[in-house]
Amino acid sequence: MSISVFFFLLFLFVSPSFSAFVAPITKHYVHNTPFYTLKVQLKTPLEPTFLLLHVGATFTAINCRRNYTSATSRPVPCNSSLCHSLQSNRFIGNKCDTASGKAAVPGGCVITPNRSFALVDSLALPATDGRNPGQIHTFSKFVFTCSDESSRLVKGHAKNVVNGLAGLGFSNYSLPAQVSTNSSVFALCVSGSPSAPGVAFFGLSKPYYFLPGIDVTDYLSYTPFFSYHNGITNKKTSKRLEDSYFIKVKSVNVNGKPIIVHQKLLTTMISTTNPYTVLERSLFRAVFNSFKKESRIMKLKLIKPVKPFRLCYEADGLLETHLGPTVPSFELVMQNDIVWRVFGKNSMVRIVDEGLDVWCLAMVDGGTGSVPALLLGGHQLEDNLLQFNLGTKTLGFSSSLLQYKTMCANFNFSTNNNIKLF
Repeated sequence: MSISVFFFLLFLFVSPSFSAFVAPITKHYVHNTPFYTLKVQLKTPLEPTFLLLHVGATFTAINCRRNYTSATSRPVPCNSSLCHSLQSNRFIGNKCDTASGKAAVPGGCVITPNRSFALVDSLALPATDGRNPGQIHTFSKFVFTCSDESSRLVKGHAKNVVNGLAGLGFSNYSLPAQVSTNSSVFALCVSGSPSAPGVAFFGLSKPYYFLPGIDVTDYLSYTPFFSYHNGITNKKTSKRLEDSYFIKVKSVNVNGKPIIVHQKLLTTMISTTNPYTVLERSLFRAVFNSFKKESRIMKLKLIKPVKPFRLCYEADGLLETHLGPTVPSFELVMQNDIVWRVFGKNSMVRIVDEGLDVWCLAMVDGGTGSVPALLLGGHQLEDNLLQFNLGTKTLGFSSSLLQYKTMCANFNFSTNNNIKLF
């Protein structure tokens, strides 16, 4: 046997195999408002599909009314153990055939309270070693719900982009739970640029290599998260939030100065469907007044605000760095005293339109008594690595990766076919 043949066979024998998966996250705009999608492959034959990224959703949902055809799609039978499991996952005790009054498919499993029916079909993702995507793996028994919920969450032409939602909530039937074979970890890194995708990892705790060869897991700090298994309700929307991820914030600092609030710990929710951070009214007013005071000290020039924002500044009057405009900084101090630092790139949003060029504080008033008190929206999460460990119930966060001279768009999506599933 020649040496070249020997090394070729050796390479095949030691070719790396992984049970982790990766998918791109794309930023889109509709009416100047951002939303984010996860790109997967669905159906038989496989088709690239954009699903609205929803970190708090129980199930992955597809809009079956929009010419959904697949050779492998089949409804979940009403009296099957899977149907009863899906219902218990939604805290429903009734039988599926009586829970909703009628089934959307004869004999199909209907999940209340939104009356969506369950189906099984194929979903495919590329394997990864944390450096590149590799061979595609198909999950032939992936459970979806047939729902138009994504259409209710986006507006206008966005409905033509999004064909469902990727449910990443704290659920036995979320996308991470169904594709993670040996790890209860998933991570999100949302890009701030529509032209360069961010990345999601499933079943991989480390490494996550971003150009120029940086393992960004080295920058993670950790704090506990929790989920409301008995459910809480957003008073404004009447939406139950049992599968969302919550953390506890003990202090919000502006330029290092703590804001005084009545609550000892602020219940804080992570959201990828809200474009901007939402604060309960008393907290919003405290943040608004503190930021305005600190910006006055920095001699920043206020101008007429642009809705829905309340504080805006002329772009020409702000010094910009790789971390965004130089404005008063924010710190979120967690219950375990770990600090999430928020720089201008995430605390401010730039609005350019018909002679207007301003930076606005990217936070909105959620109203009196809103639940949760603090909701971190997609803009605040951009270029921040978030890792959700469902086993230890910890959230890892990096603060802005821009401070480390990399970003969420720096994952190398060039395919390495030597990376395969074991």
